Amino acid sequence: MLMPSTLSAALAALMLAATAHGDNFTIINGQIFTPGLAIVDAPQPNTPLGGEILQVAIDVSGNGKLGLPPYSDSAPSQLHAITLFLTSYTTGLNLTIANGTALPATSSNSADGVVMNQEPGSTVKHVNWLWPACLSGDGQPKTTGLVSEGGSARGAYNVSIHQSFRLNDTEYYTVFNLPIAVTNRISESANQSSCESLMNPLVGWEKVVEETVVLTPDQYPWTDGSGVQVSVPSGDSDGSDKGDGIGGSKPDANAGDGLGGGAGMVAMDGRLTVLAVIFALGLVAM
Repeated sequence: MLMPSTLSAALAALMLAATAHGDNFTIINGQIFTPGLAIVDAPQPNTPLGGEILQVAIDVSGNGKLGLPPYSDSAPSQLHAITLFLTSYTTGLNLTIANGTALPATSSNSADGVVMNQEPGSTVKHVNWLWPACLSGDGQPKTTGLVSEGGSARGAYNVSIHQSFRLNDTEYYTVFNLPIAVTNRISESANQSSCESLMNPLVGWEKVVEETVVLTPDQYPWTDGSGVQVSVPSGDSDGSDKGDGIGGSKPDANAGDGLGGGAGMVAMDGRLTVLAVIFALGLVAM
């Protein structure tokens, strides 16, 4: 395990990025463990999605190990905030799902966009996001490439889960990317927001991180090293292995192709990539 640094507070404020690449997630009893205090209950990796809404279910209590807010200021471990984005290298889109700011009224079932404020008293927060208009359609994308260059908005995406939290008196900021495929039917609706109203710019990777280290699942807060590595099949949602990123392998992209960025946060897109931006020079074991 990486232990806390004894460097000065100034050095401790430097931002490191931890990335883990591969075909595995840490899934125990159907729950997806992240490099943070949140645990994802749904959706599962690479699920083909559609319908009226995207629902993201997140356990914010560590399965009952962590209390719910409001926290005492002195609490050694607490979850400050969760923000969500839908990002894709393939389409070039980075859409706000919930980031604690005023959103179009039809974007989420949280009136103020704050995930932690939803369902008071519940340990599981359900974010119900109405698919925006540009994702309407049925089946695989009809055209490929960036939306700005005429490509379809449908296809491979990540639900990018940003967490700001304190773990054993050390502050962290992490980003966990959960791949999904927007390939099921999404009907047009008068209530849908425009993608333009939810869009965030893409920023270059080299502008965001200076160093990378491997973040392994045994460093995740709630797994105690017991996480089961579950492989995710490659290919697209029709079962083939075309490497198109739909329900399978990473879209054609690399770290230098850019990140989704919104509300001053970092959102790296690309299949099966975990980015942990850590505001301390070490990880602390529970």
